[in-house]
Amino acid sequence: MQVLPYEGDTAERVSQESTSACMVSLDRGLRVVAANQEMFRRMCDIGSGDVCGSAFCDLLDGSIRTRVRHQMERLLDGQQPRFQERSVAIAGSGSSLRGDLMATAIARNAGRVEGVVVVLRTGDAEPSTASSGPRRILSDMDAKILEGVASGASTVQLASTLFLSRGGVEYHVTALLRRMRVKNRPALISKAYSMGFFELGSWPPQVVPDHVK
Repeated sequence: MQVLPYEGDTAERVSQESTSACMVSLDRGLRVVAANQEMFRRMCDIGSGDVCGSAFCDLLDGSIRTRVRHQMERLLDGQQPRFQERSVAIAGSGSSLRGDLMATAIARNAGRVEGVVVVLRTGDAEPSTASSGPRRILSDMDAKILEGVASGASTVQLASTLFLSRGGVEYHVTALLRRMRVKNRPALISKAYSMGFFELGSWPPQVVPDHVK
């Protein structure tokens, strides 16, 4: 097991974190090169494989993966020294690890960013398990309908794009309204975002592939 070292002001900030903080070091390819003991323990708890060598963003829940990767790339380019993201989830086989993420650029050698240190503050809570609720799965047509409605497409436009009748579009929309227990299209899209169906920061809206069967 490779235990993560910290230097300079990064070490000072990390020392102020809870003992339950999970910490990893990423190279410029955003792959995990080292982790602390707490991270290894938590990853084992949620049934995930060896974290070292993994692409960090691929470990994240699909709903925030694109957003976090974009922020990480800004760190590597020197556009910002750090960023924070609340309520980040790392997925395992049947359970997940949640916490607030803080990422800091690590610069040495004339200020060139060599990598990123990530701290996931999980508090004292244990990882949430899949038994807390069923996995939310959409059909391919459900996903396309949601994406179309979220982008502002009308029933006629959706019918033309998806090769359905207007009645077919209304049937799928009504089924989604009932399934998500909402009364209209704006509420449907708001609920879909709150449930993590859409990738954050993407336009046109895109349903996270992990939620499509």
